[in-house]
Amino acid sequence: MEEITPDTLVPTAGQAIDDVFASESAATRRRFVAGAAGVIGGMGFLGATAPGALATHGKNHQGPNTVENILAIAATAEVLATIVNTVGPEKVKLDATTKRNIEAAARHEIIHYNTLTSLGGKELTKKIWIPNEVFSSQENLLGTLAVGDQIFVNAYLIAVTVFARPGGNTTARLSRIAAEFMAVESVHRALALQSLGKLGNDRVYAKFAQREAVAGLATTGAPGFYDITEAPKILAGAGFGFGAEGSKPGQFYEFDEVSKRTPDPADVNTRSPL
Repeated sequence: MEEITPDTLVPTAGQAIDDVFASESAATRRRFVAGAAGVIGGMGFLGATAPGALATHGKNHQGPNTVENILAIAATAEVLATIVNTVGPEKVKLDATTKRNIEAAARHEIIHYNTLTSLGGKELTKKIWIPNEVFSSQENLLGTLAVGDQIFVNAYLIAVTVFARPGGNTTARLSRIAAEFMAVESVHRALALQSLGKLGNDRVYAKFAQREAVAGLATTGAPGFYDITEAPKILAGAGFGFGAEGSKPGQFYEFDEVSKRTPDPADVNTRSPL
């Protein structure tokens, strides 16, 4: 797969938006393309988000938390999650219960990805650089999952807020689907913490922008985020790469190849949203 650069990624994202939103006016499609460029910038391809980009969720919202940006970043995150939860049990020795939970999570994530793309989301890349350390031990894998799932919880809470925004262009159903995803990611986090010997049901409320209170994680003491483009930045800071090599030793994994062997436990249920 061709490495993603600003020159290649922006036209690709723009073409995807043209395809998905072909019925919209040219002006609307241009606005969506501009939003996609903002996502790419947030992922480190076009530089950091401009100062003051943290915006409210009001009717005339112009910040990075657009429906299009959220769907693109969420779809890309589900690509990453599918890969980690599929490859993890292949490479790391796990107890039977933990292995079963992670394999089920892999199926959850690929179904989430399929749902997001069916709703018009378009991942920005299917080629993910994963640090070798993620798969070097059970503790590292579970710690990565606990941190990653919390990032997803935070991101889907942003999605719930934006999709339910008064005057927006989404429906209550889309907001509910984001809430359904967030609930599942919370379960993934809880199970990872439990397998680490920590309290899994430690949250009274799902954590949004509060600081991480769990000791011993890579993000301990760090705050959450209000800006959806922070999600890939945090992951990039941990050594992951989206279409390009990350900052730590690792290797590329291709979603289209890995997803062919994603586990599919028969007792995974509620496979479609209502």
